[in-house]
Amino acid sequence: MYELIQAGENTFYIDSPTKLGVYRIPQGAYLVDSGNSKDAGKRARQILDANGWPLLGVLNTHSHADHIGGNRFLQDRTECKIFAQGMEAAFTAHPILEPSFLYGGCPCRDLRHKFLMAQESRVSPFSDPGFPAQIQVIPLPGHSFDMVGFRTPDDVVFLADCVASQATLSKYAVSFLYDVDAYLNTLDQVEAMEAALFVPSHAEAARDIRELVRQNRAKVHEVAARLLEICREPLAFEQILARVFQSCGMTMSFEQYVLVGSTVRSYLAWLRDSGRVDVDIRENLLLWRSV
Repeated sequence: MYELIQAGENTFYIDSPTKLGVYRIPQGAYLVDSGNSKDAGKRARQILDANGWPLLGVLNTHSHADHIGGNRFLQDRTECKIFAQGMEAAFTAHPILEPSFLYGGCPCRDLRHKFLMAQESRVSPFSDPGFPAQIQVIPLPGHSFDMVGFRTPDDVVFLADCVASQATLSKYAVSFLYDVDAYLNTLDQVEAMEAALFVPSHAEAARDIRELVRQNRAKVHEVAARLLEICREPLAFEQILARVFQSCGMTMSFEQYVLVGSTVRSYLAWLRDSGRVDVDIRENLLLWRSV
């Protein structure tokens, strides 16, 4: 764990719970994401220091806590810039937005912890002169609002969370998504990509990503089919969520309630927009039903 692996002439990744990218230039190195905690940031910096590479900046793919958890530590120690864009920049600068968004209101203390809420960091846009112009930004929305990937001059593509490993897909019956339609479009885009190496954050690096894309796409349609089956009778959201947990053999916790619950709401929105579910309001309950 936390092993530095060479992916191209000047491109590396740190094998850790959330893979971190490293792009080296003569003046130092840029990180792609900073890991899930202060400790992850500390370990990444130790690796850079051991190689004599000053940290020049962190390029964040998106604002989930396991990708920005080391930002604050690295910025405090090195005064490096943290680069992010759009909604991801807002959530990175104001991490309270993450549990608030997931919960749908002011989050209670149970949800204000490092798994769902990183420490805040100062953010610069990709248009900032300090951003490495030789690195291509690739929009990859769906898993998160404005998630991106990065392609280095070595033709190594960091894919963030747009594909998960088969083991992860099997372990988590409902993987987190914000926008199902955007996510499926992103999968189509990634399936058509060519690169010397693809580095997903939560799967093994691979030269051919197409089969993993197909497995992730199949998982989306599996979850959608499960929801359509559950909604064959009109049900309120809490009933739907309970049946999702029961049918998948999952045990609910407060964290899983908001993560899976937010994802199920996103699926229901997508299914309604595509005409496959409808809603009725009866006795002041909003009920979802398959069409």
